[in-house]
Amino acid sequence: MTLSIKRVGTRGLIVDLPDLATVMNYYAALTASPLDHQTDVVAAARTVLLTFDSPTATTKAIDTLQTYSPAAAEHTEPRDIAIDVLYNGEDLAPLAESLGMATHELIDWHTSTTWVAAFGGFAPGFTYCVPEDPTRALTIPRRDTPRTAVPAGAVALAGEFSAVYPRTSPGGWQLIGTTNTPMWDSTATPPALVAPGDRVHYRAVDTLNDDTTLARHHLATPPRRPVFTLDDAGLQTLYQDLGRQGNGNLGVTTSGSADRASARTANAAVGNKRNATLLENIGGLTMTALTETVICVTGADTDVTVGGRPVLLATPTIVPAGAEVVVKQARLGFRTYIAVRGGLIADTELNSAATDMLSGLGPKPLQSGDTIAMSLAKPQSANSLLTNPLRVERDGADVVGTVRCVLGPRDDWFSNDAVERFFNTTFTVTADSNRVGLRLESDVPLTREREGELPSEGMVAGSIQIPPSGQPVLFLRDHAVTGGYPVMATVINEDVDIAAQLPPGAKLRFERYPL
Repeated sequence: MTLSIKRVGTRGLIVDLPDLATVMNYYAALTASPLDHQTDVVAAARTVLLTFDSPTATTKAIDTLQTYSPAAAEHTEPRDIAIDVLYNGEDLAPLAESLGMATHELIDWHTSTTWVAAFGGFAPGFTYCVPEDPTRALTIPRRDTPRTAVPAGAVALAGEFSAVYPRTSPGGWQLIGTTNTPMWDSTATPPALVAPGDRVHYRAVDTLNDDTTLARHHLATPPRRPVFTLDDAGLQTLYQDLGRQGNGNLGVTTSGSADRASARTANAAVGNKRNATLLENIGGLTMTALTETVICVTGADTDVTVGGRPVLLATPTIVPAGAEVVVKQARLGFRTYIAVRGGLIADTELNSAATDMLSGLGPKPLQSGDTIAMSLAKPQSANSLLTNPLRVERDGADVVGTVRCVLGPRDDWFSNDAVERFFNTTFTVTADSNRVGLRLESDVPLTREREGELPSEGMVAGSIQIPPSGQPVLFLRDHAVTGGYPVMATVINEDVDIAAQLPPGAKLRFERYPL
C-alpha cells in the first residue's frame, strides 16, 4: 500500500490511511514498537499523527514509513459501558430538522445504536465512538464557528462520531444532551472510562443526579520546603514544567510552559534541570521570601525588583529571607517565568506539575495568599551569562511577532490565492485567546476551496486551523489533541514560543519555512 505522508511542521507527520480499521492497526503497532526517536502517536478517523524529537528523525521516518507494514493487532475482549443521557442539548432540535428527522427520531437513533470506541483524543476522557453497524452512521456537520466553551458532560455529535465532553472546553460539535457519568479518573487503569474497542450504549433518562464529578483528578504530593508567600498572583500564575509528553492516546496534550525557551533559560540561570517546575505569570506578581534563595526571571520585558532594588532579566539573583519580589506587568511580551534555585515543588498528575488549562490536569492556578514551596533536590551551578530569549518586537504602538511555518498538512483545502493571502496578511490576536491557542482575525477571511468536513485528526502546538469562518486559530501548548478543521500551515516548534508572548491586540505575521 502506497502511503500519503504529509509534514506537520518540522517534527510531525500525518499518515493518511483508507479506513478506521487500518488506522487502529497502525496505531497498535506504532505504540507497541515506536519508530526511532518517536515521541507520540495519535490515532484519528483516517489518519495517524506521529511526532519526533528532531527534524532529522522526522525526515528519516518518512523513508521508514514508505515500506512499513504493521503487525496484526492482538484481540482484546471489549467492555459494555452504559451512559445515561438527558437529551436537552441546544443543538438537538435544529440538528434533527436539518437531517429531516423529528427530535424524538434523532434521540431514538442515538440510543438504539451500539457505539464502538475508536480512539481517544481532543481532551482527557474524550473518546470518539462510531456505530458498530456502519450502515447506521449519519454524517453530522460541525458548527461553522466553534464554541469557546462547551459545558462538561455535553453529549455531542460530529461527522460519524459521538462523544462526551469530560470538562468545559472549546468545541465545534453539535450538542444533543447531557450526562453526569464520570469520563476520566487519573488513578484508574486506563484513566478514561471508555477505551478503544469498548461498546457504548446511550440511555435516555428524564433526570440526572447533580452530585457526580465527570473528571476526577488525583494529584501526587512530593516532599517540599516553603520558600515564598504569593502576596499578589496577578492575572494568572501557574506552575509549569515541560509537560506530559507521549500521552496523546489518552487525549492528553503535552502542555507545559507556553514559552519553552524562556522557561529553560530561567531554570538554567539558577542551576536547575531543564524540566524543573517554575512559575508562569501574566500581569505581574508580588511574593515574599520565607527563606534565602536564588531566583531568575525571564520572558516578557518587564521591571523586577528584589527588596526594592531593580534586577536584570535572565540573571540569577539572591533573595534574602523576608525580601519582597515584585514582577511588574509586561512592557513587551505577555508571559514571565520565575525559576527558583532547586526547582519548585507542586502536586503532580501523570508525572508532571504542569497546569493544563484545557484538560484541567495538574495544579489549579495559584491564588493570592498561597505558599510556594521548593524542592529538596541539590541544584547545579548557576549561570550568569545567559540572555533573555524574548523574540517579539514593537512597531509603533503595536506588539508584533513573526513566526515561521511549514505549509500543510491540509493546504490542499485552500486555493493558491488563499495561501498567498495567509502569508501576506497581518493578523490581530483577539481577546478570547489563551493557552489553548491564539484566535486571529483579519479583514478578509480565508476561504476554503474544498467543501465538506475533514475527519478529526491529530494536532500539535503550532497547528493553524482554519474553521469555516475563515479566521485562523493557532494552537499553543494546551491545544486539543485532535481537531476537525483543516490545518493550512504549522508553526515550527521553536517559534511557538514567539506566539506565546503575544498579548490580545498584538499583530502576527507568518513566513514560509523552507524544508
